[in-house]
Amino acid sequence: MATFSYLAYFPVRCSSNRDSYDPNKQKLNNIKINGTSTKSTTKQVEAGVTTTFTSVASVTANGYMTEQKVRQNIPTTKQSVDHFRQGIAVEGGVGYRQRVVIRSYEVGPDKTATLESILNLLQETALNHVWMSGLLSDGFGATHGMMKNDLIWVVSRMQVQVDQYAIWGEVLEIDTWVRASGKNGMKRDWLIRSQATGQVFARATSTWVMMNRKTRRLSKMPEEVRAEIAPWFIGKQAIADDVPEKIVKLDNKAMYVNSNLKPKRSDLDMNHHVNNVKYVRWMLETIPDHILESHQLSDIILEYRRECGSSDIVQSLCDPDEEGMLIEGLKQENRDMNLMNGFSLAAGILEGGGFLGFEKQPLRYTHLLQINGETKNEEIVRGRTTWKKKSPTTPFSSM
Repeated sequence: MATFSYLAYFPVRCSSNRDSYDPNKQKLNNIKINGTSTKSTTKQVEAGVTTTFTSVASVTANGYMTEQKVRQNIPTTKQSVDHFRQGIAVEGGVGYRQRVVIRSYEVGPDKTATLESILNLLQETALNHVWMSGLLSDGFGATHGMMKNDLIWVVSRMQVQVDQYAIWGEVLEIDTWVRASGKNGMKRDWLIRSQATGQVFARATSTWVMMNRKTRRLSKMPEEVRAEIAPWFIGKQAIADDVPEKIVKLDNKAMYVNSNLKPKRSDLDMNHHVNNVKYVRWMLETIPDHILESHQLSDIILEYRRECGSSDIVQSLCDPDEEGMLIEGLKQENRDMNLMNGFSLAAGILEGGGFLGFEKQPLRYTHLLQINGETKNEEIVRGRTTWKKKSPTTPFSSM
């Protein structure tokens, strides 16, 4: 019979003396920490299973820990199993695998997971990987060495390839790991597969660099940080590191422009800048509705240029590639001719499967998010999206 050790929260006994009570600190008289003996531990018996409640959070020199650390229960040593998040260590203990269920609020009208939900799952599993490593400090995925040097991670490039979208209620397994990227960066990869069939649904890769939290400037990787993360590097790739195709910068002549976008407080992350998932939402809102109804995103590449703050006014630009422009023109002609109840060559082409097969080919769009400044516009992120025709067998599809 397998034996499991549980990481759990422990009860906190509060003093009745109001004058000495500090809601942000708790005395650690009867708590077992990192295997050291103390006066007692708390046990609870449920269904014949005895669970010992202990803390793996760090302790300050005066014997107190903050309430935040008590509630987060961040481990200070490497873990192999995370029962609460259904995560386990893989790849010899340096990779991470988490099992998740697609919730009702993570799907769109077709009852399949949205790209935003996928990106949120990638971010969450990455943080949980750091959590299990024992390296997580108080920052947004920052290690202890990074916090000491006022450093945070920022993503400079990301690519996600989706072969199939998970459906509502489906159980997924997400693997993630890290690898080296030059002298001052790190790459993180993901694989998303169906737990039921083992089929790989999506792949993703990202490049991360360090930024000084106070100056907001990029920073070299200190040796103590390199020593922390280098043992976790794995030499495999979810997506091959090909020479990236240049993403051109759009201007105001782009076919689709959405201006006066204003970040909300709910769009900010723990590093006080707009979360990159919000950027994707702004980008996809410029895609025409008829494309969203007939196609699904199969590939997205994002190249990040700078941060976006809560006071910035953002403009989203989008331009189709040549094939997309041809189809856009045919569809517009078809709509115009339908209004006149006349014959349309465009309608015949589209109904016949597309001119020279263009309708069946993936469509590509180039994107740009920029800050509308008083004197000049500053780039936030360039992007490219690829869209493929929805399959007639797509679950819950109305096509």
